[in-house]
Amino acid sequence: MKNLVEELRKSRNEKQEELAHCVGVSRQTIISIEKGKYNPSIMLAFKISRHFNKSIEEVFFCEEE
Repeated sequence: MKNLVEELRKSRNEKQEELAHCVGVSRQTIISIEKGKYNPSIMLAFKISRHFNKSIEEVFFCEEE
């Protein structure tokens, strides 16, 4: 799964640690999500999407091979 978390976060000049605190996870979790090494739970995806005032589909998506 691909995502725009890093781009959205940087567009707000927000640090990984700040985002992590807002959505209730560790900075390491945000790093893993941004690198595409970890797919968040549906609840975490909702929290992240809401944080950016976006729908889940605007933040997380699947690229077809």
